[in-house]
Amino acid sequence: MAKQQTILVVDRETDFLDWVRLQLAGPSMRVLTQSSSDSGYKTFCLEEPDLVLAEMNLHPFTGAELLAKIRKHSPNALVILTSAFGTTQSVIEAMKMGAFDFVRKEQLPFNLKVVVDAALQAARELRSANTFQPQLTVEQHRDEIVGRSEAMQQVFKMIGRVAGSDAAVMVTGESGSGKELVACAIHNYSARSSKNFLAINCAAIPDNLLESELFGHEKGAFTGAATQRIGRFEQCHKGTLFLDEIGEMPLQVQSKILRVLQEGEFSRVGGNQTLHADVRIVCATNKNLEEEVLKKTFREDLFYRLNVVRIHIPPLRQRVQDIRLLAEYFLQRIANHKHSPPLKLSEEAVRVLEAYPWPGNVRELENTLQRAAVLTTADILLPKDIPLGVTEGEAGAGGSGELPPAPAAGMLSPGDAMEILFETAGRDSSVPLLPWIEREFTKKAMQKTGDNQVRAAKLLGITRATLRKRLERLSEDLEVPED
Repeated sequence: MAKQQTILVVDRETDFLDWVRLQLAGPSMRVLTQSSSDSGYKTFCLEEPDLVLAEMNLHPFTGAELLAKIRKHSPNALVILTSAFGTTQSVIEAMKMGAFDFVRKEQLPFNLKVVVDAALQAARELRSANTFQPQLTVEQHRDEIVGRSEAMQQVFKMIGRVAGSDAAVMVTGESGSGKELVACAIHNYSARSSKNFLAINCAAIPDNLLESELFGHEKGAFTGAATQRIGRFEQCHKGTLFLDEIGEMPLQVQSKILRVLQEGEFSRVGGNQTLHADVRIVCATNKNLEEEVLKKTFREDLFYRLNVVRIHIPPLRQRVQDIRLLAEYFLQRIANHKHSPPLKLSEEAVRVLEAYPWPGNVRELENTLQRAAVLTTADILLPKDIPLGVTEGEAGAGGSGELPPAPAAGMLSPGDAMEILFETAGRDSSVPLLPWIEREFTKKAMQKTGDNQVRAAKLLGITRATLRKRLERLSEDLEVPED
């Protein structure tokens, strides 16, 4: 018989504690509950549970502080933090401090058992391997990455996990999705944060000047080199260098980058002196570098040196739930620059923003709102004020850039769809709403993707591993295709 495992749940809401106990307690699972962080910590020290599930908003000290105390007492402890209002900083800090996961409470009705099962499996593996997980030091930084979607939560978690190392990171994603912000966050949450963070766009500098820009040059090294120049690697010693659009880097410069990564040494253009630099590389590309390697336009050995950890930023059209939050953030930033109250968004304007595919991603959204803020004459933005896909030169003579098409007639907004679901559930109380939504959405995603689990998981905004576990739970209703 399998050993009974213990989970400690710490939350101020007794209803939530009762719900978790109902969901998890059984012959193989003992569920302990506490409503305060101090009693939760005492119970942890006394019982040494396999897993702790703790709310961020606890008293007399926060869930993050509880995590720190638990990890100090037991460096291998597995803690999942939950919150109804998880911010970018709280997610990153939690993962950096060693949390196993950070889950928004609204996701728990769908993912509680999956998340707990994954953590308990990790606990079993830790016990068998006796792996030590060092506690990381928390540093306070402010970043400008905004997002509450599951896809962006995964990005924040990855930033938290890689920040404490010096591993090279490759950030991928479409143009305008925010790759430089991710690189900056990695630097800010790292031990190098007090040193330089420098960014260079490899596509914006002519090939014959890029080597000089990166490594510097000696006086007289080439025509026009009237003085010695210190390159970005020297300027970035002990700091972080962000190489954007690295897929555009010429092969001869790639060779020199590879030597710096391998040996930590280089020489200036036209110089004989060997110089040393301790620089962490974060690079970004919207190209498929695997294809570039096959075409011999990108060095395979350099690719593997740079691709130690990969963080992919999803396009804005795949995280629609972030659009309103991003829009409000940009309007607040615009207002701060103008020293005026921020513009407000009408619900109709939000629906227009959410219905647009955003080929230019977050950058296009920011530029659109900047134009709208300049052109509007009111303190609230309406659909007509938002020039989607319209440049200044294309705007009408009226000056507001007449706009587009709100959602087509008959199209339901997410809010309208939710209202219909709740009305339906109210008429038939025998149908539990959340389990029904999980089952039907999963079935529909599998149907729409032709039973392709990778595409279905992407459509649902979850990982493939989560989808597979969900399919196993729903196996009585769903026919799971063989891989």
